[in-house]
Amino acid sequence: MFFLIYNIFSIFLVLPVIAYHLYRSISRGRPPALAERFGFIPKAERSRIRNRPVIWLHAVSVGECIAARPLLKALRSRYPGHAILVSNTTETGRVTASTFPEIDLCIYFPFDFLPAVRRALNSIRPELVIIMETEIWPNFTREAASRNIPVILANGRISDRSFARYLKFSWFFRHALQLFSRLCMQTETDCERIIAIGAPAGRTLKSGNLKYDIPYRQVDQDEKRHLKGQYSIPDGLLVLMAGSTHAGEEQLVIDTYRKLLSSFDGLFLVLVPRHPERAAEVASLLERAGIPFRRRTSLLRSDEFQRGDVLLVDTVGEMMNLYAITDVAFVGGSLVPTGGHNLLEPASLGVASLFGPYMSNFREIAELVLQYGAGVQVDSSEGLTESCRTLISSAELRRVLGLNGLKLMRDNGGATERHMEIIGRYL
Repeated sequence: MFFLIYNIFSIFLVLPVIAYHLYRSISRGRPPALAERFGFIPKAERSRIRNRPVIWLHAVSVGECIAARPLLKALRSRYPGHAILVSNTTETGRVTASTFPEIDLCIYFPFDFLPAVRRALNSIRPELVIIMETEIWPNFTREAASRNIPVILANGRISDRSFARYLKFSWFFRHALQLFSRLCMQTETDCERIIAIGAPAGRTLKSGNLKYDIPYRQVDQDEKRHLKGQYSIPDGLLVLMAGSTHAGEEQLVIDTYRKLLSSFDGLFLVLVPRHPERAAEVASLLERAGIPFRRRTSLLRSDEFQRGDVLLVDTVGEMMNLYAITDVAFVGGSLVPTGGHNLLEPASLGVASLFGPYMSNFREIAELVLQYGAGVQVDSSEGLTESCRTLISSAELRRVLGLNGLKLMRDNGGATERHMEIIGRYL
């Protein structure tokens, strides 16, 4: 009865959903790809996975793609005869995934509209579906189960902020959760939460966080110098980076930067909005502050930056290279109530990090970063300024925080192998 009501209701939602996606794509200057979202995959694209068993991994956006990377590498190594298909929901996720050499085909995930789901599954015929983190779509899960296609939830998590909402609508989610073959959750708390929402306890297990399995290393000076050259940044400048920032944070970062410039020579800021389409908005903030800047997309290597300038990054897929040239990193989404972003990215490159109080989406990681002494949590823009000042003043403190971050990565890996042990039972 639930699925009947759900599908009747979804018929009335088709037009509003189409209108929303058209508006979102046009406003961001990106193709809407409605055909793919309705399950139509071009024949030329399908030919890339033809005559091979298919592993379908779904990663909503950039963060899920990055988290999935160790798993994708392990799948490619262990199952070389399989085709690997990755689907995304967002355009930035699609751009990021398309750069991964392990993947044979990238598509947009179909709307959870029954004809779209059936068309996509009939076209792809996957041997296994892996859903990253917490994507629960009733029609997709039910249609996969009806075809005896196992569906595994990988790297599952239920954040503090979303738990109450999921619990309130457990009557909706439990129908899909009961159809998952296995639910691999990051922590015991995540296991308890998803079982409370309706997942079968016998198929739910703690597998750890795949994000700890991203490659980690100390970046040497020669590599830093080379990468700085690619971004037209003089080698002698100390680089501050504000990564994955959201509306309301860029102004705080700009204010901090202006204060620091009055006290320190040789500073340079790399500013990376989480959503590149906000670059024009951030550019206007820099213009009003009177700070010279250039966008990444208009950068000429022959035209070198000066101290006090800003590189405004309006591209995707360059975050790790940018962290590699950074001396002090602020990880955004944390000074405004967004839930934070992944502190392991700077930690994996031995970079000292700063972050704000709003880390509900990365609660466990934030606690570990503080436990290992790999970063500093601030509670305001004033705290951000003072902590930046302290780190800029002490190369030794930056070095210690960076080494602690590398130790955190070394001590907390292993989730990929635990996931692969589960996946191996279905392939």
